[in-house]
Amino acid sequence: MTDPHALSQLIEQYQKRVEDKLEHWLPPAPTLPTELHQAMRYSVLNGGKRVRAILVYMVGEALDIPLEALDGPACAVEIIHAYSLIHDDLPAMDDDDLRRGKPTCHRQFDEATAILAGDALHSLAFYILAHDPAIQSSDHKRLKMVECLAHAIGSRGMAGGQAIDLASEGKALTLAELENMHIHKTGALIRASVELAVLSDNCPVSLQKALDKYAKCIGLAFQIRDDILDVEADTDTLGKPQGADIARNKSTYPSLLGMNEAKRWARELHEDAVQAIDIIDKKADPLRWLSSYIIERSN
Repeated sequence: MTDPHALSQLIEQYQKRVEDKLEHWLPPAPTLPTELHQAMRYSVLNGGKRVRAILVYMVGEALDIPLEALDGPACAVEIIHAYSLIHDDLPAMDDDDLRRGKPTCHRQFDEATAILAGDALHSLAFYILAHDPAIQSSDHKRLKMVECLAHAIGSRGMAGGQAIDLASEGKALTLAELENMHIHKTGALIRASVELAVLSDNCPVSLQKALDKYAKCIGLAFQIRDDILDVEADTDTLGKPQGADIARNKSTYPSLLGMNEAKRWARELHEDAVQAIDIIDKKADPLRWLSSYIIERSN
């Protein structure tokens, strides 16, 4: 499938699918304690591109894995992403007022409820991986999924990257330091999205390595794109305050490399990502398109 319109329809199909599955796993709003469950639902179901879930589905379909077996991992990564955004937005972290064009969780509810909503979503993601009956893997592989996600979001992954980010405000980072931060903060969960799909199948080692390189490249390209959009896009487009990184005196790819060089590097990462999955046939075309889509949004 190479037609951009057809691929856009595929994206919408995946988005709709994961929205339906998230609705299934999230506790109903009237369930006690109601405010906590309302905050969880508000943060998960308030929009978003669902890039991580889409990655799970795209990789899985490239490997001929039934969609039903991918729903649990897709929901788990989206729920973890939502939890991370709640906590990132808190006053003690980035202190943001907008997320996806709406008040952040701690603004819509209160700070304590936001913290608890993030905590509850964190645990729900692992519950899904442990209990979803549609995950067609052995107990060993299910355990590997739990291990994969736990590693990706812990001190050597997403949480560690956020700690580095907070400690780096007002400091001039080198390019290597900036890349290391984003490999952890943004890239780790994107790589986990790919790995969770891979773990649903008996995938050859060579293919695992190819897909992991693809994930690493698009994860970094995704962050470069965000840095570019923080400068070039407006608040309505971003769904959060424009220029927030500049306001916090953060090191970004445009600030270190210049805008033209940042865009050039993003394109190079896209080319590396596509080259990494040359060994996969046309079933991987949606993955190639997704990488291109990420770059196009930064040009």
